[in-house]
Amino acid sequence: MSSVIKKFFIASMFMWVAPIAILYGFNHNLFPGSTQLSSHSITLLSGFLAVISVNVVIAFYICMAMKEPSDKHEPDPAFLANAKASLRQNRPNEDEDSSQTRKKEE
Repeated sequence: MSSVIKKFFIASMFMWVAPIAILYGFNHNLFPGSTQLSSHSITLLSGFLAVISVNVVIAFYICMAMKEPSDKHEPDPAFLANAKASLRQNRPNEDEDSSQTRKKEE
């Protein structure tokens, strides 16, 4: 479970860092050739590349999630037993509640 959280955290960090780095790089002329473009072109290009970078990170995260083995994700048997027992306990109460509401309506 911790590996899934770690992957999610890393992907989230890249979703913030990549577009900010691209915008910073274009606004401070860190990329070669960006000084030859007009300010409108720099704004459009940097915004477009920032959006593309977020989509690339999302696609990469989806690919990593698809590669996770599905057979190792099995629920805890004790948890399932407790959940089934709690459902069995709640069912008679629900029947009584619904019969009481029917009597009130009549």
